Amino acid sequence: MEWTFHSAEELASALRAGEVTSVELTDQAITRIELEDKTINAVCVPDFDRARDDARRADAARARGEDGPLLGIPVTVKESYDMAGLPTTWGMPQYANYVPEHDALQVSRLKAAGAVILGKTNVPMTLRDIQSFNEIYGTTNNPWDHARTSGGSSGGSAAALASGFGALSIGSDLAGSLRTPAHFCGIYAHKPTLGLAPTRGMVAPPAPALPIDLDLAVVGPMARTARDLTLLLDIMAGPDPLTHGRAYELALPPARHERLSDFRVLIIEDHPLIATGSAVRAGVNRVAQALVDEGASVARHSPLLPDLTEAATLYMLLMLSNAAANLPLDVYEQLRARAADLSADDRSLDATRLRAMVLSHREWVETNNRRELHRRDWRHLFAEFDAVVCPITPTPAFPHNHDGGLENRHIDIDGVDYPYFDQLVWAGVATLPGLPATAIPTGLSPEGLPVGVQLIGPMFEDRTPLRLAELLEQKIGGFQPPA
Repeated sequence: MEWTFHSAEELASALRAGEVTSVELTDQAITRIELEDKTINAVCVPDFDRARDDARRADAARARGEDGPLLGIPVTVKESYDMAGLPTTWGMPQYANYVPEHDALQVSRLKAAGAVILGKTNVPMTLRDIQSFNEIYGTTNNPWDHARTSGGSSGGSAAALASGFGALSIGSDLAGSLRTPAHFCGIYAHKPTLGLAPTRGMVAPPAPALPIDLDLAVVGPMARTARDLTLLLDIMAGPDPLTHGRAYELALPPARHERLSDFRVLIIEDHPLIATGSAVRAGVNRVAQALVDEGASVARHSPLLPDLTEAATLYMLLMLSNAAANLPLDVYEQLRARAADLSADDRSLDATRLRAMVLSHREWVETNNRRELHRRDWRHLFAEFDAVVCPITPTPAFPHNHDGGLENRHIDIDGVDYPYFDQLVWAGVATLPGLPATAIPTGLSPEGLPVGVQLIGPMFEDRTPLRLAELLEQKIGGFQPPA
């Protein structure tokens, strides 16, 4: 039997029923990767020998009566996670031979759950792009159209899932790096509440794997069904024992509702700083109509929504000030001189990004305090609504574009060019306040490309957007394999 596109939940049931073995599942996945990945280039660091050994051990454990949530299920891991014995490069040529000695915490949790890890998936250099390509491993293509990007920075994982290379993957998200590839490749992903899933060992080489609480950035699950996201999130979530020991157990509240008709949803399809492409607008409205058809309470406007322009500005300030913290001194001084020449009236996102890279600590504290006001405003909004539906990026997957620096590229939105990085404002809606956001597929564009949206939920109420994703999957359909 062909198991390629079955969910992890279905595979777990089949394994428990003795309908298939882990060795069979693993061999099928490896065969498919060897045949299909020549054109996709998603699995950049295969680990097939160890995977087959782990599959045999999983089958032996099951024969002894053992079980686990992922026992014997083939999965992949984003290249940026440390795995003992495999390179962790973040796409940087100078670290092509850097091999960590220990697994990242989330890799350890996958293994403890019984997962069979097939290998690592491709990323952009330093994870800082909306595409996945680098000098070491090359370019990952979108399974729906090889001339287009699979997204970034978890683009290898999204392409692997859409291609049937394993049932699950783990990625990370600072600027939509889980959500954008999911949207471009037609799969599911979940950006957890900030701090819910520890990030230790998801670190750029050669830095040590310390239990640092990252600002804005999270790690999270990717899958082909909404229910699989919940399955994997339950494995990933929970405190890092190095910082919290066993002081408390994680107990996320249940979803607010179990039926679509009970949800109160705010729909946002327009952003003041960037246009929404027609294909993405149609995807947002497919979800809105499905909610209306099921009797949910749906609103298009609310005075409770935090100011999206200010949110985008704060997001860029916090994100870029962090990204620039380790720049060489001469580069930093050049940026500071350029920022000093900016007109005080220039409030464009380009100007904001430049100011962010030389932000003083005093200015950072002020920015962080303004973020807390946004978090308060979101708490007020989620007293009236259960979820917010909005775009992930303004367009479906765009053609590969590796020309020049990121600051010199543009994104075409229905025939109009916008600065490349401006499309991140949609990712920042959830990232700035640290809210959970579930990326779901909504169907195909007129060009036959996947289109997704994000379901943003209240802080630490991750099960609410995840449950909404499950219900919408039943109503409008979910993942479909590329033609």
